[in-house]
Amino acid sequence: MQLLISDANILIDLEEGRVLERLFQLPYHFSVPDVLFAEELENQHGYLLEMGLSQRELSPQSLQYAAGLIAHATGVSSNDCFALALAKQEQCPLLTGDQRLRGVAEQEGVVVMGTIWVINQLVQHQYLSIRDAKDAYERMRTNGRRLPWELAFRSLDELMGQ
Repeated sequence: MQLLISDANILIDLEEGRVLERLFQLPYHFSVPDVLFAEELENQHGYLLEMGLSQRELSPQSLQYAAGLIAHATGVSSNDCFALALAKQEQCPLLTGDQRLRGVAEQEGVVVMGTIWVINQLVQHQYLSIRDAKDAYERMRTNGRRLPWELAFRSLDELMGQ
């Protein structure tokens, strides 16, 4: 199974859309840096480990790489830099909806995918219907999540046309 490293942002989007539990049905393994889990997810989202999320440690070299990112990546949080460093360490894609992190990751040669990709995967693997996906997007939007909404809904329309 392919490993995907996630930031907290994607997990929160999916939780607000009430489709988080379906994420772990996809044929991927999802992980976050242990420090990100401890600082951003453990208190209110500790159940994610039971659902299938794993934590991974950064190697000393990756910690050093993350420190460099933290020093130079304007507007990107430390935990997001740790997620990028882990994706680079594991040589796998990064899941994020944060535009600044996406830009830095792409500059660093890391493949980036976001919430729209995840929702499309859920539809393509038949864990969500198009209608359920649209409802999830509406819940995300109502709860203040920031996605390119026109693109999100258009991607579902395109899937429906296939």
